[in-house]
Amino acid sequence: MNLPFNLYRLSELNESHVGKQVLIRARVHTSRSKGKAAFMVLRQGVRTVQGVLFQSKEVPKEMIKYADSISRESIVDVTATVSAAPEPIEACTIKGLELQLVTLHTISRAMATIPFSVEDASRPQPGDGTFQDEDEEAAAADAAAAAGAGEGAGEGAGEGAGEGEERTYARVTQKTRLDNRWIDLRTPANLGIMRISSGVCTLFREFLLSRDFIEIQTPKLLGGASEGGSEVFHTKYFGQPACLAQSPQLYKQMTAACSDFERVFEIGPVFRAENSNSHRHLCEFHGLDMEMAINEHYYEVLDMFSDLFVYMFKGIQERFSAEIEAVRAQYPFEDFKFCDPALRLTYPEGVALLREAGVEMSDEDDLTTANEKLLGKIVKEKYGTDFFMMDKYPMTVRPFYTMPDPSNPKASNSYDFFMRGEEILSGAQRIHDAAMLVTEAEKKGIPVDTIQAYVDSFKHGAFPHGGGGVGLERVVMLFLGLDNIRKSSLFPRDPKRLAP
Repeated sequence: MNLPFNLYRLSELNESHVGKQVLIRARVHTSRSKGKAAFMVLRQGVRTVQGVLFQSKEVPKEMIKYADSISRESIVDVTATVSAAPEPIEACTIKGLELQLVTLHTISRAMATIPFSVEDASRPQPGDGTFQDEDEEAAAADAAAAAGAGEGAGEGAGEGAGEGEERTYARVTQKTRLDNRWIDLRTPANLGIMRISSGVCTLFREFLLSRDFIEIQTPKLLGGASEGGSEVFHTKYFGQPACLAQSPQLYKQMTAACSDFERVFEIGPVFRAENSNSHRHLCEFHGLDMEMAINEHYYEVLDMFSDLFVYMFKGIQERFSAEIEAVRAQYPFEDFKFCDPALRLTYPEGVALLREAGVEMSDEDDLTTANEKLLGKIVKEKYGTDFFMMDKYPMTVRPFYTMPDPSNPKASNSYDFFMRGEEILSGAQRIHDAAMLVTEAEKKGIPVDTIQAYVDSFKHGAFPHGGGGVGLERVVMLFLGLDNIRKSSLFPRDPKRLAP
């Protein structure tokens, strides 16, 4: 079909279009009629614009009634003349323009009643940084409803406050949002979060390809646990026991160190059978993994990660400013601060900062979650950055395949990276000698026969190498200061959620 106009995106509209007719397909965000006029807010992604209809010879009263009858979230096609708004339209992201509607056609009509309105789901919700699981949150919402301020999240929920009374709005719980995620994802904040998530993957890929890395795709069905332990999802593979991959660790090392790829990366799903319902854990997340051969010193890996993260952080700020502000409008947060290059501390230096703050711990104790958060606050106050790395962790708290520090057998060539006081990457220089792997595994009490395939891969010559893995959803959550990782996951999977 030949359309009289090209379909326009709201992002394309500007002052140069005033007086011109455009064809736009969008959702009906809100609509209302008043006398001989109808007002509609049309939405595309994170952008909204006001459309107006005034009864005239060209616009009969039936068209005003028709416009008023279209349910929220319906998809419509409108032809309209772009005009300058008589005054800024505060309810829309496009404040200086409005659409004088000429034609209006419904493409897909939404049900009149929906689980919650996008308008209610888009209201500012400052997080307090604490996690409340779905059952607790639903119970709290029920209690609020009994007190007269409940959810009731259909169209018009929260309406009807009398003049002079404080208006109350529907509160949409996290459980309700996630049960109806396809609607929840329509909010400007969620669209912004997911565009930023996509951008992180793009920037990660761009940077590493520019540094001569090879993108790989590793198996997610394995014959045994990729990181040891019992936190794996078990399944059957044609009668054989199998499990879902906890990490591409083995295959990253095989390709980078043993197959002469030297520099590899992967973006792919990771599965962890952890029965954790915290604000930062998921059973399925997306890993941004990197592994590289080392020429002289493992600081080459740290420098690469530093440059990589700075590139991603700058890229998010430069390319996604509109999305960042859409998220901030609903979930207020302070801008993420970082240094270029990234701040680097040793583990003993980090422990010393904690001791100065009154924490009692030795150089060989592992950091608790509470101490990680405290260290993040201390570093922010002292160095003005939300992002830093810390290396030389005690050998006792690292996996068996971690390379010991040759100058200090109690320390290791390993490192963690932090954003806003939470760990987002754990990595190390890996042991590349098969005999040394066996020795270190025995020291940790790991039966060698359970890791024999891993050990065998280093028996035919392997480059010194190191790397690490980052959780995409955690990076996005912390960059945007979100209080729950489920907000940065498209369709979250945790111990209580397997749908939609």
